[in-house]
Amino acid sequence: MNKRQIGKTYEEQAAEYLGKYGFVCVEKNFRCRQGEIDLVGVHEGCLVFVEVKYRKNKRSGLPEEAVGESKQTKICLVSDYYRILHKETAQMQVRYDVVAVYGDEIFWYKNAFFYRRKYERQSW
Repeated sequence: MNKRQIGKTYEEQAAEYLGKYGFVCVEKNFRCRQGEIDLVGVHEGCLVFVEVKYRKNKRSGLPEEAVGESKQTKICLVSDYYRILHKETAQMQVRYDVVAVYGDEIFWYKNAFFYRRKYERQSW
């Protein structure tokens, strides 16, 4: 299996896991020019954008560590575009979650990070 197929497998697994806890997945692999969000859904009245990360072993670090500031900023940018396209979500509270898959274990980090806006560099 290539990386994309592996990612899709774990994204499906994550969606199934989240579904057991009331998460309703409305879109998988939402893509636009700015990037991609693995899962978009509704949970406890919030519009939730979910990043799924998988690691087979500790050599590459923990999966949740791979969602750094730059990845968070990109997810927020894509979520803005999603909300522009889906105006019915305009009044919903937004949450950013991370699902970390490590071997056979799944960890769901609700509200894993706050909204990050991409700022242009100031030239002084």
